[in-house]
Amino acid sequence: MKDKSSSNAFIYFLEEEIPFNRHLGIKVEKAEKGFARLYLPYKPHFTGDARRPALHGGIISTLVDTCGGVAVWTCCQLEDRIATIDMRVDYLRPAPQADLGAESRVKLMGNRVANVETIVFALNSPDRIIAEGRAVYNVRRDKSSRN
Repeated sequence: MKDKSSSNAFIYFLEEEIPFNRHLGIKVEKAEKGFARLYLPYKPHFTGDARRPALHGGIISTLVDTCGGVAVWTCCQLEDRIATIDMRVDYLRPAPQADLGAESRVKLMGNRVANVETIVFALNSPDRIIAEGRAVYNVRRDKSSRN
């Protein structure tokens, strides 16, 4: 993202034009080259086991995947295509019924493949990591954006 207007278009695209992100309410807090921080406002239907109560693991893995993809996209053009090849999530503790945050860092950015590490935490307790994720993404560059 070269300037504030392109950054705003990128954030708008991620939050509003990707239907699943909009449905979940995922918000971009920060996106800069090789790094992304997202948050997910708590919704009662994100609960997995109401007896605990704890959020469903699928919502956590979704946040890992989405945040990792955004971190990769910060190294690309908006027109490029990013797709998950492989992902692993280590669930370290139950996720409380609270707003969640995630931070992703690109560890390796190649011409076609990117490797990313992500952590997930409750916003009200950012030092207690709920989950760690590692993912590999396929990057398909838009032909019109190549030099």
